[in-house]
Amino acid sequence: MADRLERLLNLTATLLDTRRPLTLEDLAERVEPRYPHEKGARRRQFERDKETLRELGIPIRVETIDGFGAEHAYRIHPEDYYLPDLGLTEPERAALHVAITAVRLEGGAAREGLAKLGGLTGAGAAAALAEVSVTPALAALFDAVSKHASVTFSYRGSSRCLDPYGVVLRWGHWYVVGHDIDRDAPRAFRVDRIEGEPELGAARSFQPPPGIDPADFVRADPMTYGEDQPVIAHVLVDAPRAGWVVEQLGEETIVERRADGAVVVGMPVVNRAAFRSWVIDLLDHAEVLSPTELRTEMVEWLDWLARPDESDARV
Repeated sequence: MADRLERLLNLTATLLDTRRPLTLEDLAERVEPRYPHEKGARRRQFERDKETLRELGIPIRVETIDGFGAEHAYRIHPEDYYLPDLGLTEPERAALHVAITAVRLEGGAAREGLAKLGGLTGAGAAAALAEVSVTPALAALFDAVSKHASVTFSYRGSSRCLDPYGVVLRWGHWYVVGHDIDRDAPRAFRVDRIEGEPELGAARSFQPPPGIDPADFVRADPMTYGEDQPVIAHVLVDAPRAGWVVEQLGEETIVERRADGAVVVGMPVVNRAAFRSWVIDLLDHAEVLSPTELRTEMVEWLDWLARPDESDARV
């Protein structure tokens, strides 16, 4: 797998860098790791590589190098491959800079992407409102969703096969959701608990039901996921967000209704990071009332976010 990935990368770079179309024999001499010496095996392996790159959206052109069209050659035209100039204005680039520094992707990929679109204009956000992890399985799962390909992976020690409908970020974690083929039922799997690299089946092997919303699969509260003992958190939510929170958590979570329309809700919390992400999504419309330890943790976390020098170091 590693050798093939290296060869695909080198093949892409070679076809982009050439000024003339290259035959398979030319590529066999230039691309590492080498294609097989036997011509039939060489052709089959190259065709698989070419199809893989095309499925990834890389536009390989087939051209002829003689007047009779008997011999084919290949190249990638830069204008087909590279993203064109989007013509972003300076205020638009500054707004994007604020967005990627307010919600930060692990590894800094968003900063690199914005740099390619014209640079980091403006000061950015003073502190991150949220940090989003990027797990190794995500790329394969997004690929499976876009191709409507079934995906097989190991999850908590057992093999699972899923027709994936979508990948959803919820409560600070990524979930892949869809139809579990073995159990013939809808399921959601937390991506960071997937073991190893997911394996994709054939493209277009299933069709998601019409009107399906992947987020519906993860309406359950991941704040209760984990191995620690739960604590009951009481959160005051002001009137503008009270209806949304009650709809999300359920009427049974209401502890108190106040005259101004605010509500106090009570909920079991095990995953404290997920709880903090939920509270901060409400911005200044929510306040953690109890228990004291949970309120203190929330305050300390917000204080840390308010120090941009330290939060930058955590990116």
